[in-house]
Amino acid sequence: MPRTKKRSGRVSVYAGGQQGNVQPFSEDDASIETLSHCSSLSERTSAAEEAGETEEMAQEDFQYKLKVYIDSTVDKSAKTRQGALDGLKTAMATKILYEFISERRMTITDSIERSLKKGKGVEQCAAASLACLLCIQLGSGIESEEVFKTLKPVFKTILNDGAANIQARQACATSLGLCTLVAEDDIMDVYATMESFESLFTHSYVRDDGSRPSVNPQTTQLHTNALLSWALLLTICTGSHIRVIAQKHLPKLPRLLENDDVNMRIAAGETIALLFELIRDVDPEFDYDGWEPLCEKLNALATDCTKHRAKTDKRKQRSVFRDVLKAVEEGDFQSETIRFGTERMVIDSWVRKRTYDAFREFVGSGMNYHLQANEFIRDVFELGPPMLIDSAALKAMKSSRLERHLYNAAAFKARTKARNKVRDKRVDVGEF
Repeated sequence: MPRTKKRSGRVSVYAGGQQGNVQPFSEDDASIETLSHCSSLSERTSAAEEAGETEEMAQEDFQYKLKVYIDSTVDKSAKTRQGALDGLKTAMATKILYEFISERRMTITDSIERSLKKGKGVEQCAAASLACLLCIQLGSGIESEEVFKTLKPVFKTILNDGAANIQARQACATSLGLCTLVAEDDIMDVYATMESFESLFTHSYVRDDGSRPSVNPQTTQLHTNALLSWALLLTICTGSHIRVIAQKHLPKLPRLLENDDVNMRIAAGETIALLFELIRDVDPEFDYDGWEPLCEKLNALATDCTKHRAKTDKRKQRSVFRDVLKAVEEGDFQSETIRFGTERMVIDSWVRKRTYDAFREFVGSGMNYHLQANEFIRDVFELGPPMLIDSAALKAMKSSRLERHLYNAAAFKARTKARNKVRDKRVDVGEF
């Protein structure tokens, strides 16, 4: 470059101790300088164009893969169909594909319906999960209503068919609940779906004569999924219907806390906490006759040290039932903060927790991305329209590595202190 040469000339002259003749800046030098700036500008422009072209090509390749997946869902090979369904699930869980999917929603719906009707257990499970992700992508509106209107009869047929594959029934119990929350437009149809769930999990209730039904683990998991979906739909019921449900189920739900399956006990405990939260919102003066026995039972589960139960199950159970006991006794909830990008969302109620857990079950690791970019999910959690932040601003807002380390150390110390206050040391020593 011209300036570099000029600097090197000056250095050589002064280094030798002689005063050299410095040439004035000529028109030729100016033209060379201008050409240099223009070339560097053109290089940056061409680099940006190349990056744009690369991104466009990657998008085209991605859409081509999705088209191949959609075509492969009707393949003769069950393995190929399974792989195609899993590929579509992964894509919908990690990206926002509204425009692409909206044009092909009925084709995808037909493939899901075919897999649910004619596929085997694993394929049916994948199809049921894909149906939920499709509704999440489309959001609450006419498009998702059309999809759900086609799939709801199939879901209910499999769910109520005692001879159907048990894993498929479990998947349909979970998917039917979330699809109803997203796409059902009539509250009376919501109540009808809740009755379908009740017809399942009430089989785990203790009988009137005090005897407990004998249910195998797979069927217990079906009843657990039905109970969780029922609780999810409970979050959108009217106040009058919540009163009816509380009067009908609160006397019987606590007996599910005696179930041998830890997942059923936890689901029952969280549902009881949710129901208490909802009924207290409707009627602040609500009084439950069996309040004291229920609190005693919850306290026993929160400090459970039964030897025949696995340590991991007991640890998980104690953590949940401490919160459930606090919700029933004091109407309190242990809030949790979810960070995604530059935003935060506070889970401050059992209603929000049940809703968040339901979406996260299907979206998985892509939940934070959907919280940032999915308009429907942001609307559900009242986060407003998506925030548009460029990469430079996002990088500037990130904390340094040292700041993150100090924050994590302080949070770890505070968490340890808080846990030590509520931890029963005598139980821990006894287990050891």
